[in-house]
Amino acid sequence: MMVRLFRAFVVAVVAGFVLAGCSGMRIVDSDVTAFSAWSTAPPLPGTTYRFERLPSQQNMQQDRLEEITRASLAKVGMVLDPQTARYSVQVMFNTQYLERFPDDGFLFGGPGPFIGGPIGGYGYGYGFGYPMRFGEPYFKRDLSILMRDLSNQKVVFETRAYHEGVWGDTRAVFPAMLDSALLGFPQPAPGTRRINVEIPR
Repeated sequence: MMVRLFRAFVVAVVAGFVLAGCSGMRIVDSDVTAFSAWSTAPPLPGTTYRFERLPSQQNMQQDRLEEITRASLAKVGMVLDPQTARYSVQVMFNTQYLERFPDDGFLFGGPGPFIGGPIGGYGYGYGFGYPMRFGEPYFKRDLSILMRDLSNQKVVFETRAYHEGVWGDTRAVFPAMLDSALLGFPQPAPGTRRINVEIPR
């Protein structure tokens, strides 16, 4: 009897792992808060924009961020055309690398320097404990988008997405956060929303 129970248990465990592996998808959950204050009617599909940068954003990392942002904005009908732009778009993204210890949270808060760009970069964390232990990587990511009306320089759309988790491949997570941040554009629902986006493993 015990042998049969043990065999049934093993089969159930193996089946669980197989089903989990076959799903091929994972969830990127983001907390999104968005605001709109259009000076005129909200933009229709085909409305043009250009990217706006801070002096600190003049680099190849920002080029990659804007390239991916362009694809997400195209999904909501916005068209990149700097020459005839009606709006400007500024995108900001930050990744913080930490080490998490399941039994007591973060060791000394766990922050460590993040090396590389926000897309496809690498990082490491440091901390000291007694006895010395090793934690699992953990990432906190913050995305924000500001849209200005170029006729009066007023901010007419603002959205922010926050995500944290163990996934280190920012190149895959960032587009999912963008889609979450733009959900409901140009007139998103009020308040903070938890939005789940499925992406391939």
